[in-house]
Amino acid sequence: MPTYLCVAQMSLSIVLIITIFFQLHGGGFGGIFGQADSVYRSRRGLEKTLLRLTIVLVVIFIVLAVFIAKSPT
Repeated sequence: MPTYLCVAQMSLSIVLIITIFFQLHGGGFGGIFGQADSVYRSRRGLEKTLLRLTIVLVVIFIVLAVFIAKSPT
């Protein structure tokens, strides 16, 4: 398997983790453990952009994982 695909996958996973942490709001890291928000509101501005960026990064991560799995060793 090509080394550049593995490096890209690791780099992408770090960026994905960072974007997910930036999405936590309200209770800080308490949101990781299931702390519920008391008010529902729609995402706007930066939150909406982070959500879309996270979705794009997950799709790219999955595509890279498939390429790594299918590549000859």
